[in-house]
Amino acid sequence: MPLIRRCFAVDLHDDPERIAAYRKWHAPGGPPAAVNAAIRADGVESLQIWFAGDRLFMIMEQDSARMPDPETKRARDAGNPDVAAWDALMAQFQKPLPFAPGQTWVEMEPIYSLADQPT
Repeated sequence: MPLIRRCFAVDLHDDPERIAAYRKWHAPGGPPAAVNAAIRADGVESLQIWFAGDRLFMIMEQDSARMPDPETKRARDAGNPDVAAWDALMAQFQKPLPFAPGQTWVEMEPIYSLADQPT
């Protein structure tokens, strides 16, 4: 099972109460079980969200053999009422990055790896 590391970024609305609520929703037991199951069904073996100021970074490792194409994932998520409700709830806290209007969780491009550097 070849794992692919994927990283994403999104901003939160710069409001301490909203940020505290977002963090609470992501504490252990916060996300609904159906949301965690949907993530795992996409072949995600590991997923972490890191926080700084009002910016979030998501780092995931995903089994490339079980990774759905984007259209299949969108359709599957839209057809799952628990995932759709979660996405709508989270959208209240998130705001697009300045260069990606209308989009959340922008996938990042890797540009440096120590492993690729000469020794």
